[in-house]
Amino acid sequence: MSTDLASGKLVLDEPRDGVTRLRIANPARRGALDHEILDALADTVAALDARCLLITGSEGMFSAGYDLGNLDGREFEEQAERLVAHPFHDALEALGDYPFPVIGALNGHAIGGGLELALTCDIRVAARGIKLGMPPAKLGLIYSHTGLRKFLELCGPAHTAELFYVGRNVDADRGREIGLVSHVVEQEDLEARALDMAEEIAANAPLSLAGNKRILSTLRAYEGALPEDVEQEMVELRESCFQTEDFREGVRAFAEKRAPEWNGR
Repeated sequence: MSTDLASGKLVLDEPRDGVTRLRIANPARRGALDHEILDALADTVAALDARCLLITGSEGMFSAGYDLGNLDGREFEEQAERLVAHPFHDALEALGDYPFPVIGALNGHAIGGGLELALTCDIRVAARGIKLGMPPAKLGLIYSHTGLRKFLELCGPAHTAELFYVGRNVDADRGREIGLVSHVVEQEDLEARALDMAEEIAANAPLSLAGNKRILSTLRAYEGALPEDVEQEMVELRESCFQTEDFREGVRAFAEKRAPEWNGR
C-alpha cells in the first residue's frame, strides 16, 4: 500500500521489510522540486524510522532540480531565494540527518538540485544511460557553499570545477568514474538491485547502522584531527556497542550460523 503526499507528487511505500521508499512523482515538471514536494519531504523524512530509506523518481526522471519555471517576473528575486535557500535546505538537512542509511536509486536524469538531492544520500545506484549535471553557470546561479562542499567531498576539486564551470551533463558511467554515483546498472535491473541492497542493509543491526552513520557524518564535518571532546564522544559511542544485547546476539548468531534477531538494545 502506498501513501500520496504533496498532492500526489511524492509517494511513500514500504516495498521490503524495514525499507521505506519515497518516490518523486512529478512527471509534468520532469520531477522538479517545488515547495510542496520539499516541505513534504522534510516533514516525512523527519518522522520515519525505517532502517533503510530509498529515494527514487518516476517515469524515466529522477529530478530536474528546483522548479524555477513558475516564478513570475515581478517577484522573481524573492521567490527564487525563498525556494532555493529555505525549503530545499530543510529537505536536504532532514535527509542528511536521517539516522539510518539512505539509498538514492537514480532511475532517470538527475540535474541541478536533483543531483544534490542524490548526493545527500549515502549510496547512489544509477541506471545506465541517464544524465547527471549541474547547470548553474547556464542559469546565472551562484550555488550554495554547502552544496558545493558535497561535490568537493565526493568528486574532488578538478571534477567539481568541470561540472560547475562547463555545465555539461555527463552520463552515469562517467558519473561513477568521478564519484557522483556508486553503482551503474541496466535500467531494467535498477529497482531490484536497489531494493535488494536496501533490504540487506535493513536486516543489519540498527545500533550499528545508526552508530556508524553518526561517526561517518562527524568525520566528514571536520577536516583533520577531531576536537578532543568530539573524539571522546566518538570513542564512547564505539565502546557503547560492547554493552548491548545486539552485539552479543550478533556474535552468537555468527557462531551458530543463523540470522540474528535484533532488538535495538
